[in-house]
Amino acid sequence: DYFLVCSSFAVFPGVPIFHSKDLVNWKQIGHVLDRPSQLIVHNAGTSDGVYAPTIRYNPGNDTFYMITTQMTGGFGNMMVKTKDPFKGWSDPIKLNFGGIDPSIFFDDNGKAYIVHNDGPVKKLYSGHRTIKIWEYDIEKDCLIPGTDKIIVDGGTKFEKKPFWIEAPHIYKKDGRYYLMCAEGGTGDGHSEVVFVSDHVKGPYVEAPNNPILTQRYLNPDRSNKVEWAGHADVVKGPGGKYYGVFLAIRPNEKNRINIGRETFILPVDWSGTFPMFENGLVPMEPKLKLPQGVKNKTGKDGYLPNGNFSFTDNFDSSQLDYRWVGMRGPVDKFASVTKDGLQIVPFAANIKEKKPLSGLWCRQQHSSFSFTTLLKYTPKAGTDLAGIACMQSRKHNYVFGLTKKDKEFCLVLERTEKGVSKIIASTPVEGKKPVYLRVKAIGDNYQFSYSMDGTDFINVGHPVSGDILSTNMAGGFVGCMLGLYATSMNDIQL
Repeated sequence: DYFLVCSSFAVFPGVPIFHSKDLVNWKQIGHVLDRPSQLIVHNAGTSDGVYAPTIRYNPGNDTFYMITTQMTGGFGNMMVKTKDPFKGWSDPIKLNFGGIDPSIFFDDNGKAYIVHNDGPVKKLYSGHRTIKIWEYDIEKDCLIPGTDKIIVDGGTKFEKKPFWIEAPHIYKKDGRYYLMCAEGGTGDGHSEVVFVSDHVKGPYVEAPNNPILTQRYLNPDRSNKVEWAGHADVVKGPGGKYYGVFLAIRPNEKNRINIGRETFILPVDWSGTFPMFENGLVPMEPKLKLPQGVKNKTGKDGYLPNGNFSFTDNFDSSQLDYRWVGMRGPVDKFASVTKDGLQIVPFAANIKEKKPLSGLWCRQQHSSFSFTTLLKYTPKAGTDLAGIACMQSRKHNYVFGLTKKDKEFCLVLERTEKGVSKIIASTPVEGKKPVYLRVKAIGDNYQFSYSMDGTDFINVGHPVSGDILSTNMAGGFVGCMLGLYATSMNDIQL
């Protein structure tokens, strides 16, 4: 069994967890942080919250551990554990150290260690960071005081001022300890580097062929670009072959990052002293040849789809599909499944506020896509609005919804850039009839439209730019979220 966890930032529930038998076909089995006692992000920015989780299994006590940094709620670095990842996780164990990106390592002698990014003793340049190690008491679930030690200062080739050494993981192979880290920041300088030692607490010696994974040296005009590769983790897969997962992005035709970070996988050659990502230093392709004997079950029998796909949700199941998430708070506080579909009871908070939103969101996963819903809604006042939204952050988003002006029902499209909102277009509609709302993107152009019959769609305004839905403009770490959104605190003034 293979388990995979991912960053979730301000999304609730947090840390999606996936399961596979072959590293090809994956099913989401839930979220690790699915209770308010585990996750406090109600006042988090879209790119705050939960960063860089790591999942590990300890054969010594038959227990799984998920360790991460929760930047909000007073948690800091924390860990949860379980005997069965299919059945839920414990409340958080708070870890009292600074820095980010913790990872736990279980040695074959029964001892445990935590490594993480931290600040240097003396900061010598911008981005100067360190990797620190602690001994960990498995029985008491706490750090052992006084055992902390810096094992990497700055990163590789210190004389060149390496920056943002982070996301460390320790592996043991053939009696030696390998420390693998991200370096260069998570943007276009992102990379993965590796060190080796005969002792778990060092000294660690860097590999002569670092980096072992990066796309930063390549032609920016190449096709099918995969960029920003790093923050990797390695596992021994079927047949003893090593594989590595890592984050990367696929920019659109204007080199904008609207899809956000995604999880990629590559085979790893560890036949020599140091691991190397196979084809990790040449232009990567979005697709990889399947391992021999493994079939791609994409989109079938509950396995996640990949490539081009469509998804229809009639909200006729008692449990929401795992792709639907809330922003800053639990979904069950505002959404429920009824015989007529999904019902949302609007919060008195709108998309521009740093508060829990009454919206159900899923990730934009393709540069070209369409997202359509059937809305049954009668706003009673101008402060009422329901519809769809494309959100990169509270300061960068599009809202396309049904509201009321005087006695007239209107569809309105609003663009918010850097916190400043502007109405792009509006049109009167019959407010007491169901209406289909759609956003359709072809690369950077997003077209909003509506239909009364689900077949003939009428555009509202001209195509608008997806620029504000990109990391390039909005900053942060997330991609565009597509939402079924409602509010009783609408501030769009017609």
